[in-house]
Amino acid sequence: MPVNKYRRVLLKLSGEAFAGKSDYGIDPAVLSHIASQIKTVSGTGIQIAVVVGGGNIWRGADVSRNGMDRVTADYAGMLATIINGLALQDALEKLGVVTRTQSAIEVHQVAEAFIRRRAVRHLEKGRVVIFAAGTGNPYMTTDTAAALRAIEIEAEVLLMAKNNVDGIYSADPQKDRNAVKFDRLTHLEAMNLRLRVMDSTAFSLCLENRLPIVVFDVESPGGIERAASGEPIGTLVASEV
Repeated sequence: MPVNKYRRVLLKLSGEAFAGKSDYGIDPAVLSHIASQIKTVSGTGIQIAVVVGGGNIWRGADVSRNGMDRVTADYAGMLATIINGLALQDALEKLGVVTRTQSAIEVHQVAEAFIRRRAVRHLEKGRVVIFAAGTGNPYMTTDTAAALRAIEIEAEVLLMAKNNVDGIYSADPQKDRNAVKFDRLTHLEAMNLRLRVMDSTAFSLCLENRLPIVVFDVESPGGIERAASGEPIGTLVASEV
């Protein structure tokens, strides 16, 4: 049997990943496909936690530009991530995967409060843990939440599942035909080249804590499984390559 490269991973799923080809909402087929891959990963013995975004339902930064108070808009966005978290939990449980959703804001009726030690214990017992509501603070993205939670639970890698982008490029590949894809980079190279791997706060956390990042296309066949097992996929950003 092949040996998994990682023991514990954190998967970041954007809200847009839940929408599939639609601009809004949750595509049941896409949700089922994502849940199936997470089940496969968990079944190999890899401990997997997931941070979910909410952009398929609500984008606080965009709404605030249209006049809504930014703090209020961001809290509404946290509620959107809870909706996605519960949807993913339901899809996993239908596949027989024991799952726990933890929220950074209090919603006792539907999710546990985020407690680091409890989250780690769930993972040690083979449960999938979904982290919702970002960091619980306005002005903080779910990318930052993913980096923070990965460091807190001592994940060995942060898996960034992107939409329609299979890695990190020198420029936007959808706008520049000459954009070059990177297979491997160091954190410092990515920073010096000003490559937008994630928002700056999230990237700084990964850099300072030497947390490797794998950026890959969520729609790549078996992409989540391959990234979690350590197979070459997308772009790897690490302190040493």
